[in-house]
Amino acid sequence: MHPLERLAELRDTREAARRGPDPAATDRQHDKGKLTAHERLDLLLDGGTFTEVEPFRRHRATGFGLADRRPHSDGVVTGWGLVHGRTVFVYAQDFRMFGGALGEAHAAKIHKLMDLAEAAGAPVVGLNDGAGARIQEGVTALAGYGGIFRRNTRLSGVIPQISVILGPCAGGAAYSPALSDFVFMVGGIAQMFVTGPDVVRAVTGERVSHDGLGGAAVHAATSGVATLSHEDEESCLQDVRFLLSLLPANNRELPPVQPSSDPPDRPGDALIDLVPADSSRTYDIRRVLAVLADDGEFFEVQPAWAANLVCALARLGGHVVGVVANQPAHLAGVLDIPASEKGARFVRFCDAFNIPLVSLVDVPGFLPGVDQEHGGIIRHGAKLLYAYCGATVPRISVVLRKAYGGAYIVMDSRSIGADLAFAWPTNEIAVMGAEGAADVIFRRQIAAADDPAAMRQQKIKEYRAELVHPYHAAECGLIDDVIDPRDTRPVLIRSLEMLRAKHAELPQRKHGNPPQ
Repeated sequence: MHPLERLAELRDTREAARRGPDPAATDRQHDKGKLTAHERLDLLLDGGTFTEVEPFRRHRATGFGLADRRPHSDGVVTGWGLVHGRTVFVYAQDFRMFGGALGEAHAAKIHKLMDLAEAAGAPVVGLNDGAGARIQEGVTALAGYGGIFRRNTRLSGVIPQISVILGPCAGGAAYSPALSDFVFMVGGIAQMFVTGPDVVRAVTGERVSHDGLGGAAVHAATSGVATLSHEDEESCLQDVRFLLSLLPANNRELPPVQPSSDPPDRPGDALIDLVPADSSRTYDIRRVLAVLADDGEFFEVQPAWAANLVCALARLGGHVVGVVANQPAHLAGVLDIPASEKGARFVRFCDAFNIPLVSLVDVPGFLPGVDQEHGGIIRHGAKLLYAYCGATVPRISVVLRKAYGGAYIVMDSRSIGADLAFAWPTNEIAVMGAEGAADVIFRRQIAAADDPAAMRQQKIKEYRAELVHPYHAAECGLIDDVIDPRDTRPVLIRSLEMLRAKHAELPQRKHGNPPQ
């Protein structure tokens, strides 16, 4: 055969692999409101930068009619491309072939891609749209999942791993996203669960829809599995691109610096009015973050779950930081079980990938209640404490208003290793609020007074003047400075610049044993 004929054959075979074995399958995919694997790659990657790996791979199974169904690519497209000019490895399951189900060859392609990502030191993104293990291939399909999970774990904290759920992701398939750093889902088309509605109904008698059991809204707001939920694939993949622009390629690099036209010394005049001096009044901490961040932009993680704690990536002076902030607009900003888990994982991620931490503190304490205590608030709260104490990246905390009790300690106080701690003049750092403290310390005097109410107010005033005034913690050396709120952005940027070369060593050990 002439070389030109071979080239034509190559072109035709490659095009056929992209089209899929059944032209009607593409129409069915579109009819469901879903894009094809290649259409998704076109949205995720910079135009014309995708290089495919093993496009002609086919399975070798022969049973149950598979011998006559051997499409090229075996239901998953793998390769690498650029996002904002930086290398990213990606695999995209193709639901048009075997419903995206994973077989031996399918898994081998993903293994190869993850190994390449490790070798190159670049992020890996998985676009999931598959019906679980390929039943016709039996145990070899299950072993394929095991290989993915093992690599997910080995690469944890080494390169960023992002899972995007764009269709069904059931059974064992759900555990790879669970091992990823971030999980994105699209409402209406994405579902993720270990056992489906039919099994749930058969075993428990509960009737639930696919979306009601494991849809995007459920995992974004109730389970906390999803980082973000989107209404369509386009906005979802744009957010993945935005997230990747904030992350380093691997744990040996610093996050990318993006020059900003937002002046580093810009004062935050709006902060005076945004945060009420009265600690009992509410406000939205995200508005504070918008004032502090370059151009008001930030990427919030899990905004619908554990909303009493805001975790976000932002830039200050062009450099990426991770922000952990109490949210007074939800549950008064208390720490509870979900918030502690959310904060702990975010802190550990930032520390693994050299992202400095800024903590904005306005916390009245841990959420009291029988449910919280019986649910293990002690061990769950310890997760956030453990994460902060083990973090070696630059760490700065700013107390905006109240910081009471153990929650003050846990929110990266100086005593657990924050490099710098600042406070606004409205800060109240104490074991508890003045009202509660007076009720405990002066209980007998108040009860014996002719006018208990007047005596209580007097003792509250005394306690506040002695221990809850803005400068007590500074006098004790637990606050480095009390700053004008309007200077917060310049102070943070200067401080982070000073800490950029920070180097800290942890004791030699195989690994720690974090609370579970």
